Amino acid sequence: MTSTSSEGIQDIRYEPDERPPHAVAFGLGFQYAMLSIAGIVLTPIIVVRAAGGSDSYLSWAPFAALAISGITTILQAVRIRRIGSGYILLMGTSAAFIAVCVTAITEGGPGLLATLVAVSALFQFALSARLSLFRRILTPTVAGTVIMLIPVTIMPIIFDMLTDVPEGAAPAAAPASALATLVVTVAVTLRASGVWRLWAPVIGIAAGCVAAGVFGIYDAQSVVESGWIGLPAGAWPGINLQFGAAFWSLLPAFIFVTLIGAIETIGDSVAIQRVSWRKPRAVDFRAVQGAVAADGVGNLLSGLAATVPNTTYSSSASVTEITGAAARTIGMYIGIVFVVLSFLPKFMALILAIPGPVVGAYTLVLMAILFVLGMKVVVEDGTDYRKSAVAGVAFWIGTGFQYQLIFPDAFSSWWGQLLGNGMTSGGLAAILMTLFLEVSRPRRHRMRTRLNVDAYPTIDEFLTEFSNRRGWNTAMTHRLRAVGEETLLTLIQRDEKEAPQEERSLLVVARSDGRAAELEFFAATDETNIEDRMALLGERTAGATLDQEVSLRLLRHFASSVRHQQYHDTDVVTVRVEPTAGS
Repeated sequence: MTSTSSEGIQDIRYEPDERPPHAVAFGLGFQYAMLSIAGIVLTPIIVVRAAGGSDSYLSWAPFAALAISGITTILQAVRIRRIGSGYILLMGTSAAFIAVCVTAITEGGPGLLATLVAVSALFQFALSARLSLFRRILTPTVAGTVIMLIPVTIMPIIFDMLTDVPEGAAPAAAPASALATLVVTVAVTLRASGVWRLWAPVIGIAAGCVAAGVFGIYDAQSVVESGWIGLPAGAWPGINLQFGAAFWSLLPAFIFVTLIGAIETIGDSVAIQRVSWRKPRAVDFRAVQGAVAADGVGNLLSGLAATVPNTTYSSSASVTEITGAAARTIGMYIGIVFVVLSFLPKFMALILAIPGPVVGAYTLVLMAILFVLGMKVVVEDGTDYRKSAVAGVAFWIGTGFQYQLIFPDAFSSWWGQLLGNGMTSGGLAAILMTLFLEVSRPRRHRMRTRLNVDAYPTIDEFLTEFSNRRGWNTAMTHRLRAVGEETLLTLIQRDEKEAPQEERSLLVVARSDGRAAELEFFAATDETNIEDRMALLGERTAGATLDQEVSLRLLRHFASSVRHQQYHDTDVVTVRVEPTAGS
């Protein structure tokens, strides 16, 4: 693990902007790729097998998924304009999509899957472009609840795979293979540490394949007959553009899961920023937007290629933290390794030959961890009775509809089919409850002005009136006015030595949160981050004027918390002001 000193300096060997020797970068990239490649390839295999897909499609889907994962991993690292994060973010297939992808192939074949994936990718581009508008709706509580519902929808499929063996196989073949995979994977996960723990899935699958080989259910002949270099035996299955009833009934579920994948990407891109720099920095949400946009490109390519969607892998941050290597060059090599391996049929055949019980046992562990991850996302957001009600009610609504325990007679109708997917019904319930909480909160007061010094009297009058309406005393009013002044001065960042820039607009929103006040300042994006500058007050930063430093110190004094979220074309500075004792 990378260590952190008392001064907050992390033990990072290579920051994103630094260039390690190519041999080192390739070695680390190859290591990163080997840790993730099994999961990337296994997900489409699980989907195709569970849906009863053809052997041709079983060969094509993992090839396309691995190649696209490599392309988008490179895109995440290099960051072309507003697409890509500029960090090491591994892209790969996601278990969150297994349930809806199986349903799509069952209902309309690979062509229907292709259309649904491509169309739902458009919503990721919209989310990336307007990420700041969704920050109060797509909350961690909503995301965590839907993540918990993913195992609920997929577990029946997993249990069926545990008994999927060829005819004539020994009765003990399936349980022995599944048990070997499960026991070894769990044992390594529980007892190993460091890099060895990250290899737990690969070691568990290898143990299961050995057990399967003993019982003769591992198809080694297909591996021997496969060539070393070439294209898969299967061909592109095409796209279904009929947009029939199956498309419209499944589209909401795909949109929900795609948005959940985007939320996961947001979390991963935040996490990778926290472990990639020697000195901790405030999160740059422009990089987050780029990560979501690259995720959208990956899903669009996946749709056009008729394979399962992809998303970022959370292991990116953990592996980066362990190695201390965050250089973008490493991310490029990871993507190159993915692309090269996709054109090695013998390697793909090695993965395709893994028996169903082994895949099922591996996925069982994966789903169990995913369920706990969803719980963790909900809890880490801070649980109160409101958030608990949202998560609990939405989870059981999703479970009830998934297993047709709620109004089972209604499932023959179109809306019954729509809500029959637990992620759709549960996710919709969570979003509707979150919207209700947002709408029913105390009314927000807002004002618009220009971002210049002349705006101070208007802001001062607005905050004074807001405080008087809430019945706050003089001390609280003074704190609000001081925060308004210092935030305005900090946003302006006047520098008389530079040529005047185009004047920006400013939106100020005020609302009460119990006894405290929450102020939001929306302005055009600037390259510097207020949180970073406040963190460096002890060190005089180059180019900072004394007036700017004083403003930041006063802002930190009067506000209980300051959060600066930078997006493309928009700054959001959220300041929480609490009354002093006796106020």
